[in-house]
Amino acid sequence: MEPAVDLVEESPYRFRIPPRAPMRVPGVVFASRDLLADAAQSLEQVANVATLPGIVGASYAMPDVHWGYGFPIGGVAATDVDRGGVVSPGGVGFDISCGVRLLAADTDRDALRAALPAVMDGLDRAIPRGAGPGGVWRLSGPGQLEHILRGGSRYAVQEGYGEERDLLRCEDGGAVADADTGQVGERARERGLAQVGSLGSANHFLEVQQVAEVYDETVAAAFGLAAGQVCVMIHCGSRGLGHQICTDHVRAMDRAMARYRITVPDRQLACTPAGSPEGRRYLGAMAAAANYGRANRQLLADAARRVFRRTAGTRLTLVYDVSHNLAKTETHEVDGQSRRLCVHRKGATRAFPPGHPELPADIREFGQPVLIPGTMGTASYVLAGVPGGGAFFSTCHGAGRVLSRHRAARAVTGRELRTRLEASGIAVRPKSWRGLAEETPEAYKDVDAVVAASEGAGLCRTVARLVPLGVVKG
Repeated sequence: MEPAVDLVEESPYRFRIPPRAPMRVPGVVFASRDLLADAAQSLEQVANVATLPGIVGASYAMPDVHWGYGFPIGGVAATDVDRGGVVSPGGVGFDISCGVRLLAADTDRDALRAALPAVMDGLDRAIPRGAGPGGVWRLSGPGQLEHILRGGSRYAVQEGYGEERDLLRCEDGGAVADADTGQVGERARERGLAQVGSLGSANHFLEVQQVAEVYDETVAAAFGLAAGQVCVMIHCGSRGLGHQICTDHVRAMDRAMARYRITVPDRQLACTPAGSPEGRRYLGAMAAAANYGRANRQLLADAARRVFRRTAGTRLTLVYDVSHNLAKTETHEVDGQSRRLCVHRKGATRAFPPGHPELPADIREFGQPVLIPGTMGTASYVLAGVPGGGAFFSTCHGAGRVLSRHRAARAVTGRELRTRLEASGIAVRPKSWRGLAEETPEAYKDVDAVVAASEGAGLCRTVARLVPLGVVKG
């Protein structure tokens, strides 16, 4: 299907949507024509985002762009905080601080081969997952949840779920500083209380992987990776707590927009100025949910470590942890001036360049590790940020969905998919057959093509390619 918006190819992997009323800036899409074959709806959303008050530069879309709530998934937009720029919960999404954590084992595939079945069985028992309650940590009550909302991974490590080095290799040192727990409603707290340390369902997973190929040995070694090495990748977010926070604040902003004389082409883009009371409330609640998401991945990493140590005598060390659903206040140069921006990244990850002050000191000279999960049957990638990276130093976050979960589940049964994956050497531990079928590799874009477009567009560069050995799914 041809996109309904005008799409001008400016260079390989870069397309422009010229501004038309009421767009304030153009759209810029980093992709190939093949990746945009079914992107008509999401490109309309790119154009809609370009109407937001205070937006600067462009409304950006990553190579894995697909339709989402308000913003497309794979959308990036920055607004000028000091000039009335807005914050929109739709620019973050419902799974606040959904992200990826990668751990490297001190062993390779050959050494782990005999122990892999025991490792997978151990992970199957130790990793809570599915749509309902249940988590690694049974909290004593609201007081502990408050500590998690404020302290994120730091609090989890303080309570014995991890090690100090984990915080050095986690975005924001493991916790966002400006959380305002007073803006987290009671229903969100109720939902979050029973899900701390759990994968959830849908596209979330814990995967045992092998480093199949290294493209830059120097950078890979600095990150802690080598060819043949076993790794563990964890993809999850803030569960029901983050979902409820988004729901609550979209409603509040929808009611408030008229007071600020804001109109948007899609009510799912509900927004208010980032400095308004409503904007500050959302940002404070969002930061609290981000801390919950960080703690969630920290707890799951600790559970995986215990399984590997018990079943294989193997240690796991954190490579990096990064979120791909956040709005962050950052300083960037716009039109030759340094400006304070609210950068929305929805289904997009930071890709800070070498030398950036927010990167861990031991890897700062190499650029930020970027973690791109693929699908159960294909591959995942580790990349690095580059100088001059576009879209406010952002890049893609995954393969990008092309089939709805309903259509995917009609294409294959869970049992058929497990048989196919295990025949190719991938151990599968699903929570449900339906959930497994919904995540069949055919439901996603070609991750190799997505990563090639990201690198070709100058957003990041490849460091290593990882292939799955076993997957734990909700």
